[in-house]
Amino acid sequence: MKAYRTGFLLAVIGNIVLAVLLVGLWLHYRVANPMADVETKSSNSTAQDSMAKPMAQPLASTEASLVPVQISPQRLQSIGVKTGKVERKSVADEIRTTGSVAVDERRLAYVQVRFSGYIQKVFADATYQYVRRGQPLFTVYSPELVATEREYLVAKQNQQQMAQSTVQGVAFSATSLLDAAAKRLKQ
Repeated sequence: MKAYRTGFLLAVIGNIVLAVLLVGLWLHYRVANPMADVETKSSNSTAQDSMAKPMAQPLASTEASLVPVQISPQRLQSIGVKTGKVERKSVADEIRTTGSVAVDERRLAYVQVRFSGYIQKVFADATYQYVRRGQPLFTVYSPELVATEREYLVAKQNQQQMAQSTVQGVAFSATSLLDAAAKRLKQ
């Protein structure tokens, strides 16, 4: 069993050494010939001369050197390259594109009434319509609210009539009834 382990370990070490040697040879070849795998077709002899000089010099790093490329005017025209004078001007082209519009959820507010009833008229009648603080959103009719309002008005009228009463506690109870009706109406 020990012989098998030793043989397996020797095989693994041999494979690692072989892989390191192959990678080293490959890197040496790439550094010595950085443009070997690039096919260049040019009829211009000056382009061939300028490309031959960088290939003859070995590079210190594995990066490919920058080589000037010359393209004939016919080729430039066929691929649609245009040159022009640089100038500052406003662009008036219309660009149409698709996109998604999202609502800023930090600026959303939910309105909830504290009484039952129904809406008679809506002022903010479009989805995502902007409204300002204090702007009316809708009018509401509520039988409970109308009854509370009438109760407050009756208590106010009753308090005014009972204010001059000579009976002890009548004026105080009319005032407390008015206060209770006002609190209920505020709620």
